[in-house]
Amino acid sequence: MSTQAKQQPVQSISGFEPYVEKPGEEYMGKPMRAHFTKVLNKWKQDLMQEVDRTVDHMKDEAANFPDPADRASQEEEFALELRARDRERKLIKKIDKTLQLIEDEEYGWCESCGVEIGVKRLEARPTADMCVDCKTLAEIKEKQVGK
Repeated sequence: MSTQAKQQPVQSISGFEPYVEKPGEEYMGKPMRAHFTKVLNKWKQDLMQEVDRTVDHMKDEAANFPDPADRASQEEEFALELRARDRERKLIKKIDKTLQLIEDEEYGWCESCGVEIGVKRLEARPTADMCVDCKTLAEIKEKQVGK
């Protein structure tokens, strides 16, 4: 048996293999933008399906329980689901904004300093709009203001 293990392709959360840059390839060229468009559209589709499932679940499970404790438990469950869907609604808006940046060929560059965000960071967070350094500084400032 060989001592060298064959590397299996790593799959991202969205089910897509991470984009592999070819030597000399232009950053955010057409193939790279197409990859991230597919990833973002799939992510958005998955979120929209989750919204539909929530609506169906709430319709099916909505009941007028005679016991106040049961009613309160159901209302708490629905409130948690709605809060999660609200976060996802905001994420869908951010995905739409990111898809527009791709279409405008402005995707992949830090909105703060203008440097490349980098393929690895965009694979981890396709809606990232800042490079690691600017995002870190923004988070530090946010913590200082928040104290």
